[in-house]
Amino acid sequence: MKRKLTIALVAHDQRKADMVEWALFNAPMLSQHNIVGTGTTGNLIKKAFEERGLNLNIRCMHSGPLGGDAEIAAMVVRHEIDLAVFLIDDLNPQPHEADIQMLLRQCRIHNVPIACNRYSADLMITSTLWDDETYVPQEPKYVHFER
Repeated sequence: MKRKLTIALVAHDQRKADMVEWALFNAPMLSQHNIVGTGTTGNLIKKAFEERGLNLNIRCMHSGPLGGDAEIAAMVVRHEIDLAVFLIDDLNPQPHEADIQMLLRQCRIHNVPIACNRYSADLMITSTLWDDETYVPQEPKYVHFER
């Protein structure tokens, strides 16, 4: 599976600083891949990288509440996203909750790894499976079993 990945980065307002810090910590790895972010999150990451003279290929979609989560979910459906990191603010209600749930659901349906906290994101991006050319993720099987 060794190849250039497309990684989606999404963070709610109260988690954006955490996402920028995580992205900077993982700059060597992220700079080797294509990054897609929701509007505000992507631009904050881009600015932080530029301020430090770091290079990052990042494509910014719309802001989450303006459809960015839905745009990334559509990319998941088209098999254009290999990994998603979505730092969710579980302490405050989100006006676009339906879009958030849609993105999470599409990642689950289409077998796209999605990390919702920094620890799981670190574990996922450092997995040796990304470098294993013989590893092929299995397609999910939805089979109804009679009782």
